[in-house]
Amino acid sequence: MLTGTPAYTPPVTRATFRRSAIAAAVVAVVALAVLIPMGLGLYAVFGAVGLGLGVLNSWLVMRAVVNFAATQPSKMAFSRSVFGRLALITVLALACGWVFRPTGLGVFAGLAVFQFIAVASSMVPLIKEIRKK
Repeated sequence: MLTGTPAYTPPVTRATFRRSAIAAAVVAVVALAVLIPMGLGLYAVFGAVGLGLGVLNSWLVMRAVVNFAATQPSKMAFSRSVFGRLALITVLALACGWVFRPTGLGVFAGLAVFQFIAVASSMVPLIKEIRKK
């Protein structure tokens, strides 16, 4: 058990998060630059909100895992934190989609694009490791 030691996040995890956040910001800027002149600015804005929610979710996951490793809470407590995090992201996305429909549905597109970005950026260290062999 790691009691008394500061929370540690492996460099690969920090690099993957940073890569995902930067890629999400780039995609958001490109979406805004392309969709605003086409008259679809609100879709781009809500897509950017979805990307932001994806980054927030990823950061909360990283924080929860570091906390779990440092404090060793029960599986039930960890499960509650996972459920709470997913509920928060889902409620925010559904609220945007419902209140600002149809443009608010761009939040779901942003979340989906962020998942693709997160998976792709987490594959980078794996691909580097495979190429070494």
